[in-house]
Amino acid sequence: MMMAGSADMTIATHHFTAPDGARLAWHELGEGRPVVLLHGFISDAETNWIKYGHAATIAARGFRVIMPDLRAHGASAKSHDAAAYPLDVLAHDGLALIAHLGLSDYDLGGYSLGARTSVRMLVMGATPRRAVVSGMGYEGVTAVTTRIDFFRRALTGQGFERGTAEWAVQAFLKTSGGDAAALVHLLDTFVSTSDAELARIAPPVLVPCGTDDRDNGSAQALATALPDGRYLALPGNHMSAVTKPEFGQAIADFLAA
Repeated sequence: MMMAGSADMTIATHHFTAPDGARLAWHELGEGRPVVLLHGFISDAETNWIKYGHAATIAARGFRVIMPDLRAHGASAKSHDAAAYPLDVLAHDGLALIAHLGLSDYDLGGYSLGARTSVRMLVMGATPRRAVVSGMGYEGVTAVTTRIDFFRRALTGQGFERGTAEWAVQAFLKTSGGDAAALVHLLDTFVSTSDAELARIAPPVLVPCGTDDRDNGSAQALATALPDGRYLALPGNHMSAVTKPEFGQAIADFLAA
């Protein structure tokens, strides 16, 4: 158990076993309508959702906030065996968690990799009332190869100049205590989503993104490609927008509407 610093509410941590036997963790805060929130690459639930008070902000609006640590992250399994990382494994893990918890009426969202995973879950049959796809753009969903190549270079290379994007990834990896050998395998699981698939996503989808965030392409274009996409500009870039109170407040307002 750990405490959410700004809200003085207890976070409960649980584990379940995925269909392939991987032991995966999730964290919970609050009571009420379930919302499943997925974190970004090299991060974890604590860093994206708990540390800066977003989970507490959302829970205070009457939500049971469910925050898994994605495979290869946080307190979840970090296998170094490539066989543990089939295509779309994170989406399959997310659907397995929803089934494990018996959720039928829920909301779904994610940041960065978690946002892309949420899209894949929607394509694969997830049926949330509302969804949040944050820190993500059209290109980051429809053409994943560029990001795969970038992260593979950043995770396996050496000697990057201070201040470069690759150097920033390695710095974040050290701060988060990430396992590069596991994370590299995860890159091979990413799947692009087609325009036709995006057009079949029925729920209202909030697409909040930092005004200086171009890491995954155009968030405005992604919102436009969705039948009921709603772009929202937030202050900051890809690393800073998720730390600001406006981020959690925007999600809470959308989900509670």
